Amino acid sequence: MQISNEKQGLREKKVGDVTVGKRRLVEVPYTATLAHTLNVLVANRVVAVPVAAPPGHWIGAGGSMIMESDKQTGAVRKHYIGMVTMLDILGHIGGGDGDGFDFEGIMSVPVSSIIGHCLEGLSLWTLNPNTSILDCMEMFSKGVHRALVPLDSHTENISGVELVESASSYRMLTQMDVLRFLKEHASELNSVLSCSVGELGVIHETVFGVTDGTKVMEAIKCMKVASLNAVPIIEASDGTEDCTKLINGKGRKLIGTFSATDLRGCPVTLLQSWLPLSVMDFTEKVSTSPLHGSTNSRSPWRELVTCFAESCLGEAIDKAVAKHVHRVWVVDRQGSLVGLVSLTDMIRAVRISLLSDASVI
Repeated sequence: MQISNEKQGLREKKVGDVTVGKRRLVEVPYTATLAHTLNVLVANRVVAVPVAAPPGHWIGAGGSMIMESDKQTGAVRKHYIGMVTMLDILGHIGGGDGDGFDFEGIMSVPVSSIIGHCLEGLSLWTLNPNTSILDCMEMFSKGVHRALVPLDSHTENISGVELVESASSYRMLTQMDVLRFLKEHASELNSVLSCSVGELGVIHETVFGVTDGTKVMEAIKCMKVASLNAVPIIEASDGTEDCTKLINGKGRKLIGTFSATDLRGCPVTLLQSWLPLSVMDFTEKVSTSPLHGSTNSRSPWRELVTCFAESCLGEAIDKAVAKHVHRVWVVDRQGSLVGLVSLTDMIRAVRISLLSDASVI
């Protein structure tokens, strides 16, 4: 049996096809303060930025040597030394001592000093524009969230496995970009997109969360310890639960989401005063922030993005892309938490399907 020409066409797509129209890379210098970095993330509505430093003075994350060079002369202008994410910033804030800690001091440190507070910042990934979509999906299906794509790459190996890469400019490719691209080719993927997330086995059934009474600082510290970008907010069962620890959320009523990306809606000037709030009050503040372009307390920012175990994968992808979230909570008909489906899981399921179809001749 021959696979369809359409699906064969999708398998032959390249990374360069996905990055068409992507804007120039948003970055910060290694000397930028944490406050400035957060403002850059908020202004550009992104959750991670690479950190640039002068060449020759830094060892890049994971030993990487990713350079930006002059297109005409080839002279190296800067060296990308790591990635800083919203979770890194949360982790640094979570190292404070509570309501009386020195917030201004915490936010005034150079961004280079917090690289690696979360695992993602410890390595930088690149993808050549000519990399196949299948190989790109393989990397993202292993939990890599983003990679730099050079527009005109020149690479060489030195000292054995160490790789030096230089380009005149880069673009950022994310898991969300890949999912958006796959959504545009949904007609070619019906065999897998029509399967339920339960049938595909992509539901993570172990989900730890916080209760609605948990304070923001307590939630941040929990997320830092567990290296979680987001946690579900679940309804408290009684007054005896420890709000300073993550609790098993399975089977509990889901009422919200607290995410590192929430900081995008919280100006640095207000962040300190919002940290003592409960996670529910914080998300309410975020939902009405002018930074999200809405003063409606029922804005989409507050909307729970959920599906059922019997919901098809295509529905989960549609919701993740439309709401720009990095996971879809799986609930039962009573709204109790069953698990979650991450972008990593979605990409892996589609890739397995494409590989399976490719073997059918």
